[in-house]
Amino acid sequence: MKSPLNFIVKIDSTTNNKMKTNSGLELYVDTRFNEFDHRTTEGEVLAVPEKRDTPVEVGDTLYFHHHVVLNGGMPISELDKWYMVIYNPHNAAYNQAIAYKSKKTGKVNAIKGWCLLEPDQEDRERPIESELEIVKLKKSPVTTGVVSFPSKELDDLGVSDGDVVGFKKNRDYRIKINEKEYYRVAVTELLYKI
Repeated sequence: MKSPLNFIVKIDSTTNNKMKTNSGLELYVDTRFNEFDHRTTEGEVLAVPEKRDTPVEVGDTLYFHHHVVLNGGMPISELDKWYMVIYNPHNAAYNQAIAYKSKKTGKVNAIKGWCLLEPDQEDRERPIESELEIVKLKKSPVTTGVVSFPSKELDDLGVSDGDVVGFKKNRDYRIKINEKEYYRVAVTELLYKI
C-alpha cells in the first residue's frame, strides 16, 4: 500500500475498553460516556508518507493525536480498521503523528514538531498543610515537564533528555506510551529551559 503524504495505521478498536488491576484482573470499561479519556492513540503503521522524509517504517507503532479516532475519526472508506494519520513535518498544529516506536529496536522517538515530557516534580500533587478547612481548590495549570525522549529539533534548541522545560498554559495534553503518561507538546510551544 502507498500513501503520498500521510500515514496509514491499523487500529483494532478506537477506544481502550480494557484495564488491568494491580492484581492482574482484567476489567471492561463502558466508554460511551467518556470516549475522550479512553481513546486509542496508537496503531500499527501500514504505510508511510512516500513524498515526505520520515524515519518511521511499516510495522512500527505510531502514536497520534486523538482526533484520528474521536467522533468517527478518519477511517479509510471500505477498509475496516485502517485509519489515516495526517503528517505535516512543517507545522505541528497540522501534524497528527506525535511519536513512533521502532519495531526493530523498541526505541520511542518523537516525530518532527513534537516533544514528549514527563510531569515535573513541581506539577505533581503535594499535600497542603493548613489549619483552615479548605472546601475547594483550583488546581494551578501545568506548565513544566521533563524531556523524555531526545530529538534533533530539541538538540538544535540546546535541550536534551532530562531537562526541565516550560511550555504554554493549557498545552498539557496527555498521551500514553508503554503504559506511561506523557505530555505531548509542540516544540514551538516550549518557552524556556530550567
